[in-house]
Amino acid sequence: MLKKPSAVIEVEGDSLELYQKFTGKKTVLILILCALLLVVAIFAMNSGAMELDPTDIVKTLMSIGTEISSVVVWRIRLPRVLAAVIAGAGLAVAGCVMQNNLRNPLASPSTLGISSAAAFGANIAIIVLGAGTVQSSAAQPIIVNNPYLVTIFAFAFSMGATMIILLLSRMRSFSPESIVLAGVALSSLFGAGTTLIQYFAESVQIAAAIFWTFGDLGRAGWTEVYILAAVVGLAMIYFMMKRWDYNALDNGADAAKSLGVNVEQTRFGGMLVSSMITAVTVSFLGVIGFIGLVAPQMVRRIILPVGAVTSFLGAPLFLYLLLKGGKRR
Repeated sequence: MLKKPSAVIEVEGDSLELYQKFTGKKTVLILILCALLLVVAIFAMNSGAMELDPTDIVKTLMSIGTEISSVVVWRIRLPRVLAAVIAGAGLAVAGCVMQNNLRNPLASPSTLGISSAAAFGANIAIIVLGAGTVQSSAAQPIIVNNPYLVTIFAFAFSMGATMIILLLSRMRSFSPESIVLAGVALSSLFGAGTTLIQYFAESVQIAAAIFWTFGDLGRAGWTEVYILAAVVGLAMIYFMMKRWDYNALDNGADAAKSLGVNVEQTRFGGMLVSSMITAVTVSFLGVIGFIGLVAPQMVRRIILPVGAVTSFLGAPLFLYLLLKGGKRR
């Protein structure tokens, strides 16, 4: 039986140690970010018409606050904060998977036309079907009087855009370039359609449509939070189960295929699930742009890509084995 050379064993030991340090840094960073998120969330629940200090927020969350603070925190502010956290996490994951699948740092739900399609559907519901109106209240004179109709239309059109992108890309053997081009074309198409609808609309309807398009966490209640949490949670479970396939795909389609990954199926599933996250988020909260584009870039700047670590460690080992093989000949 042939024994491994001592140099190979040493390189493998160094690789394991460096990889453990790499994963340890990621764990520490995630814990720090979670702690910062908790602090920011408490201060976010402190902002509003009714003044509450962080101590009151903590007491209310522990069910020992006053009745008024309980109503403000549990019914109004906490759902908004949770919706922001869940939507941000979902859009970030969706953007990361899209950039991984397409190997394009500019890929995101907003650049692929999914958000534009949702805005177009919302404009149809508000302007054509009369879901936007005006009321006598001076605090909020323009409202969306049928938010569920707007949500349904926004979701339907965003998923429709997703299906068009996937079908078009399927016709070209799922080329990443074709997906990006199709997304840009659809974004332009739905943007032009939105402008055309607003051109023939009344001023109140246009104001309601623009109000929805801005994106607003204030429209989120516990029902929306539950649905968002379910969709994003299931999507993250799916991506965790397929994480090795996406890690392999990050090194290129050829490398992934050599490792036994079904590249076409992996890309299709990733794009479909990511688009589902985007569709649900945008239909509930409005258009929230650039999170899916910026968040993956920020994380890559903070955490060293694992591909760089494995390439740095694997290259000397490969050269060593190549030299040893040459000497045996």
